[in-house]
Amino acid sequence: MLWLAGRILLLTPFAIAATLVNAAFPLGVALGIGIPLWRARNKRNYFFVGLMILMSAAILIVHLAALRFITLPLWAGLQLGLDIILFVISVMAGRVVPMFTNNGVPGAQARRSRNVERAALGGVLLLIIADLLHVSGTPLIVLALAIAVAHAWRLALWDTRSTLRTPLVWVLHVAYAWIPISFLLRAAFEAGWVARPLAVHAFTIGAIGGLTIGMMVRTARGHTARPLKADRFETTCFVLIPIAAIVRVFCPMIAPQHYTGSVELSAVLWSLAYLIYLVRYWPILTRPRLDGQPG
Repeated sequence: MLWLAGRILLLTPFAIAATLVNAAFPLGVALGIGIPLWRARNKRNYFFVGLMILMSAAILIVHLAALRFITLPLWAGLQLGLDIILFVISVMAGRVVPMFTNNGVPGAQARRSRNVERAALGGVLLLIIADLLHVSGTPLIVLALAIAVAHAWRLALWDTRSTLRTPLVWVLHVAYAWIPISFLLRAAFEAGWVARPLAVHAFTIGAIGGLTIGMMVRTARGHTARPLKADRFETTCFVLIPIAAIVRVFCPMIAPQHYTGSVELSAVLWSLAYLIYLVRYWPILTRPRLDGQPG
């Protein structure tokens, strides 16, 4: 309800109310996950609570900068928020993608390296600090390139080739591949070669969009007692998201004169993927599990 109220208030003259409600949403999430984590003494995941509090601060920066209450650039809050989401995704992907690969693909040999994990996750933490300090230029280029290498190496250890005939698994690999791509584009932006939004959309459309649709399908099928296998509708969703990312990121480079058209086409493709999911899963998620069990 907080999230919905924040969206509605943005369309009204009540800017202060929108600011407070939007900033309250991640705090509500922090409370919602913090209580069960505390009760379970799940210390491994306590940091998610801190990240949600930091996300609230990022939202406040965006709103207060837009209202000219503070002099920080609007982009500072947006970048901090994206960095936080990136860290959450990096942690969760590292935990589940290798496991899903080995469990879902016979003979797969996805593995993890402690040093690579430290480099990938540590790099993102350094990026958060760098963006908080407004680091730019050569130091950020070096950092972005190092993070890109770490995440590409991490993905290489997950045996992507073995997943090519398993859409429910390769969708996660393809989506994760957009993370190192986004860092390469971030470095290219700092070097003055490309526009900043290209790196942002590589991450938001490709990585966030792809991982979200992949996990939504997997969890929906698993929690309704259906086989963990994607059909042609779901595979279509999995294909549309990376195509939308490719159109949005690379078409402006190749054919800048068609910029508006590429943005619109990307939006249509991305939205179509989630529309197919909605039509496909609404009757599934509004009915009891096939086995009659709760959950």
